[in-house]
Parts: sequence; C-alpha cells; structure tokens
Amino acid sequence: MRLGGWSDAGLSFVGIEQIRRASEKLSSGDYNIQYIFSSDLPRAKESAVIIAEKLGLHVTFIKDFRETNNGDLAGISKEKFQSDYPGLFYSSLEWNQRYPNGESPVMFFTRIKNAWYSLLREAGALSGNTLLVTHGGVIDVILCLENGEAYTNKRVHYHIDCGEIIRAV
Repeated sequence: MRLGGWSDAGLSFVGIEQIRRASEKLSSGDYNIQYIFSSDLPRAKESAVIIAEKLGLHVTFIKDFRETNNGDLAGISKEKFQSDYPGLFYSSLEWNQRYPNGESPVMFFTRIKNAWYSLLREAGALSGNTLLVTHGGVIDVILCLENGEAYTNKRVHYHIDCGEIIRAV
C-alpha cells in the first residue's frame, strides 16, 4: 500500500469497477452532463476518461483540482512513511505547516477555493450540467464552502467513496 496525494498511482481494479458503475449511473439521463472537468492526477484522469467515453464527451484537465500536495510523501510505501515520517498526517499539520516539499493545509484550502469559484464562474457561462472528477480531500473542501462550514484539516467533514456522485450545487 502506498500513500496518495500527488502520487502517480492509477486506479485499482476495484476503483475501475466503482468508476464504471458510476459512469453507468451518469449515463442514465438523470444528470444530463454536458461538460467534464478533472484533476490531472492519474487516478482522477483515468476515472474521467472512463466516464467521458461512456458519455461521449471531452475532458478538460485542471491541475488545481489535485489532492493535497504531500511532497516527499507522495507515493511512498506505508512502511517508509512509518519509518521516515511517523505521525506526519494531514490532520497533524498546523494550518501553515507544509509537508516536506509540499503544501500546507492553508495552501491546499486556498488553491481549492480559488479553483472552485473559478470553475463555478466558467460553468455558469456554459449551457448544460458540469461534472468535476476529483479527490476526496478536494470534495471535502468544496462541500464545506458550499455548505457554509469552516474548513479545518483537523478532521474530515465529508467522507467520500471512490466513484461516489455528489451534487455540490
């Protein structure tokens, strides 16, 4: 098992199946998706491509919708994490404390907030529904913003499963 963040890991077999089921649901006609935007990290990119193929749409990749930049921890094994970075969890970081060669919770939150509001402006100018394919931590920030909740890295506010479809607005 390896850590995520900005790792180059793709979807697992189970993840692929979860995304295929989500793409079936999205193609049912209830969602009327016209545009797909996605994080450019491999696992989100792979998910977006599966969905786009099912819906016959193009994907626009946006780097700012990546998960937290966990710097030197990206993609390392859990064993290496436990030996080299014991206890350095996202929730253990202070608001302004950065991962080694990564970003801090405030940097992550600000990046996602800015990207989300920019996407809302862009999507508002489009006709049809927009799908964003991204990561659990990103969705957690977005849902806090949309629900008027104060975001903190000290806890997960919304637990998101792979392939889960969330209506944010």
